[in-house]
Amino acid sequence: MSQLLAEIPASTVLQSAGSREAHRVVAYAAWHSLAWLVFANVVGVLLALMLIFPALNGWLGEWTYGRWMPVHMNLQLYGWCSLPLVAFLFKVYGADREPIAKWCRPALWVWSAALVVGSTSWLTGHASGKLFLDWTGYARVLFPLALLCLWALLATATMQGWRSEAFNGLAARITKVGGLALLLLIPPAIYMASNPALYPPINPDTGGPTGASQLESVLVIIVVLLLLPYGLTRSRTEQTRMRALAWGVFVAETLLCLALGRGDISHHRPTQYISLGSLLVWLPLTPAYYSTFAWHENTRRWRVAFLCWWCFLVPTGWCLFLPGVLDHFKFTDGLVAHSLLAMAGFVSSLLIFVMVQLLGEDGWIFNQTLSFYAWNTSVLAYVLVMLYAGWREGNDAAFSMVPGVARNAVYTIRLLLGVVILLASFDWLKDATRLLRSPQAVTQGLAGEGI
Repeated sequence: MSQLLAEIPASTVLQSAGSREAHRVVAYAAWHSLAWLVFANVVGVLLALMLIFPALNGWLGEWTYGRWMPVHMNLQLYGWCSLPLVAFLFKVYGADREPIAKWCRPALWVWSAALVVGSTSWLTGHASGKLFLDWTGYARVLFPLALLCLWALLATATMQGWRSEAFNGLAARITKVGGLALLLLIPPAIYMASNPALYPPINPDTGGPTGASQLESVLVIIVVLLLLPYGLTRSRTEQTRMRALAWGVFVAETLLCLALGRGDISHHRPTQYISLGSLLVWLPLTPAYYSTFAWHENTRRWRVAFLCWWCFLVPTGWCLFLPGVLDHFKFTDGLVAHSLLAMAGFVSSLLIFVMVQLLGEDGWIFNQTLSFYAWNTSVLAYVLVMLYAGWREGNDAAFSMVPGVARNAVYTIRLLLGVVILLASFDWLKDATRLLRSPQAVTQGLAGEGI
């Protein structure tokens, strides 16, 4: 090890030390997000065990499958998926710079404390029954307060840096103030939407997914993909036409979405699935768009990963919506497979890509070869196994409910893949902890990985 360290140029060591200090706030956000990812994955493994050994539900008393499920899903969304975006907001609004930076860590702990209270609430049976809106009682108040703490921090950073270079130009100021206005709407929106009296968890008046509703959801993801680079890096001035083309296609698809019918409309109508198929244009367009920006060399591995998952997600999502296919896979493990493809595949890779770009040289914590391939290959295998289970369920609704050789084999493979995913996430958390605790963590990471 000492010989490897000796081979690293002194300039690289000094640059890494400076980067570590500059990205320390992001590193803390990454640590919190990874801690929640590991815990949520532990719960996921427990849930997989319960499906194979139902007796576990009796041994755990009131902490049954139905109480652990909202813990697993909400911690994945509000812990793992949300905190990297908080780190992104810290950078965009300059909260990661002095004198505001010292308040970022307390804001992160307030957020995590709200998730602890929420988890306790769900385990004790207090949940609204709404997917990802299970906040009730004290948790329903505390989590919006955590969001308000974050908003206050970003607003203070905006006032502190109003005359800085980051706020040069009218467009930059309007964009950031407009962003703050939109962010301020989120805490009351979550508080009100969590109220079961506002609308029921299961609404019999809706007709299920339509091409218009699916197109709306994907267009929200696309606008995030289009805006994200502007807060992370600089654009290549010689490739403006490609960016203009991407934004033009987005505007055209938004107009198409607005022109589609709403309400209880069957997915069997050609206008619904043909319009949804227009999203296939983003398969070549998204990689081309991201190539027009300058990225840190450490991001290459995860940039390729999230773009590959995107090119898998869009066509499979369209195929699953087609008449006959959706009718076969609806309410089966096939839709579980596609949800995992979206969250563990595409979204997780995108979030890691964002964190590596923010961390710079410190992004080595996500670039260990074994954990990278363990995560991505296990997620892919998980998706394929669940698609198979969903196909079997479509032919026989009792397949997943009645124990049998095929059913038990599928669920055992699912459990083993979940364990591998857990181990990969634990490896990232271990390295993130090492990065925060040891001043030499960056140097050791660079030496050990050869970055």
